[in-house]
Amino acid sequence: MKAEDLTLLNARSQTLHPSAIIDLALELFPSQLAFANSFGLEDVVIQHLLQKKKGAPESFVLDTGRLPAETYDLIERWRQRYGTTIRLISPKPELLEPFVRKNGPNAFYQNPDLRQTCCAIRKLEPLERALEGKAAWITGVRREQSAGRANATFFSLDHKNRVKISPLADWTLDAVWAYVRAHDLPYNVLHDAGYPSIGCAPCTRAVLPSEDIRAGRWWWEQESQRECGLHHKPKEVKVHAHPSV
Repeated sequence: MKAEDLTLLNARSQTLHPSAIIDLALELFPSQLAFANSFGLEDVVIQHLLQKKKGAPESFVLDTGRLPAETYDLIERWRQRYGTTIRLISPKPELLEPFVRKNGPNAFYQNPDLRQTCCAIRKLEPLERALEGKAAWITGVRREQSAGRANATFFSLDHKNRVKISPLADWTLDAVWAYVRAHDLPYNVLHDAGYPSIGCAPCTRAVLPSEDIRAGRWWWEQESQRECGLHHKPKEVKVHAHPSV
């Protein structure tokens, strides 16, 4: 998709409800669309909108193996209440096991390079498998989430030139909560314990009322480094197995 096409789509989307933006995505990318669902608060809104759509795309979760128990509980609650089918995608053992053997199970605390390598193995490589053959994917990115996402658009290109669609880009957190409460949607109970953004358990903490809503993600790193690469161009890291380690 060309830059001018994205510009037109974003201009058109300014006045659209997220449901209508999803309709537009389904029209543009029939059978070539997927939803990356972390079951964060934004994603339960999108999942609810998708379940009303004919020809809704596959929803998948990057099951890193280190997700909080509360996230797995939420997936099951959606399965039980709505019959939601979610594809869970795990890291490749041939990539993960040598990394853990060499660097330890909590290598991500040691330095940014090891943390980013861990994210590459547990999230980025599985994401590429999930999006194989897809031209576009839906995310829960919002501009308000962090300084690094302040310029997020409804339609953009990822580092592989796939179209990334963020239907809630201009929503506030209050608007997200209002939708969740209006529709009585199941959500992660960690949100009630001060976790506005939830990732892997060892890499997520609660935040203070005065802190940025993503301050609890990889809090031991500088703010400019606090992304895994799913929504920014990932750092080049080697994620292949080394037989010698």
